[in-house]
Amino acid sequence: QVQLVESGGGLVQAGGSLRLSCAASGVIFSRYAVGWFRQAPGKEREFVATIGWSGVNTVYTDSVNGRFTISRDNAKNMVYLQMNSLKPEDTAVYYCAAERWGQGTVVAGPYDYWGQGTQVTVSS
Repeated sequence: QVQLVESGGGLVQAGGSLRLSCAASGVIFSRYAVGWFRQAPGKEREFVATIGWSGVNTVYTDSVNGRFTISRDNAKNMVYLQMNSLKPEDTAVYYCAAERWGQGTVVAGPYDYWGQGTQVTVSS
């Protein structure tokens, strides 16, 4: 049974930082690209960042480039999203997703597994 579990969300003031974690079980995580997506109330789910299975390739959406950093520790079956200089518009439920042997794609379709999400709220 493949399971992805996000953690690390919470309430933070604008300008603050959070680190989200995505823990995988039931898979050899090193064979999967992992993406972070987010969904704000009343909006569609959108791509945030992705990292290829090797950890070499990373892609960010423009709105978070330079503020967020995605990384992975395959030995621990973990992927992280370090979020700095948070803004109120970053408020959303954040989801991690895994794509087998992927290099990291920016659309949701190719991802095979999804977590349940973690809430991030940034106050102004």
